[in-house]
Amino acid sequence: MSVRSLCLAILSFGDATGYEIRKQSTEGRFSYFEDASFGSIYPALARLESEGLVTVREEPQPGKPARKVYSITEPGRAEFIASLCEPQAPDTFKSPFLLIALNAALLPPEVIRRAVERRKAQVREELKLLTDTEEDKQCQHPGSKWTRDYGIACMNSTLAYLEEHGEALIKIAEDAAQAIPAAAE
Repeated sequence: MSVRSLCLAILSFGDATGYEIRKQSTEGRFSYFEDASFGSIYPALARLESEGLVTVREEPQPGKPARKVYSITEPGRAEFIASLCEPQAPDTFKSPFLLIALNAALLPPEVIRRAVERRKAQVREELKLLTDTEEDKQCQHPGSKWTRDYGIACMNSTLAYLEEHGEALIKIAEDAAQAIPAAAE
């Protein structure tokens, strides 16, 4: 999925300002689909507008500059649906934690223990976001509910794995630390 498609996806749920699109794509329910930086959203919206796939209207605000509100057009909706029908790219997953885990034998056990605990805390926080948001709980959109439930299942699985196997990762570091003095003798 491209930033372009992400903007169309967000707008398919309703009109939004560039700020709201950025917030949804970085912190909100659309943050799981594509990395979209502040600097990539506005150029994408400008291109979508020039191609007639979105419209923009200015809404006056008292004491502030007018805000630009974007709406998806029928051709924009058609392009968005067509983009969803394309073969999907593989999901990407990048994890600084896994780089630490990969190199557990090179690191002190306390670093690994902190990394495991930090990762568990991050997963719990993500679960909290997915389960505590009233807006998401009340959402009747079936695709949104399924996607949210999928995310919860993934996070629960990750947390369960860390709970069950985190000590084994720490043991790798402990075993390596014990082997260093023996090798020096």
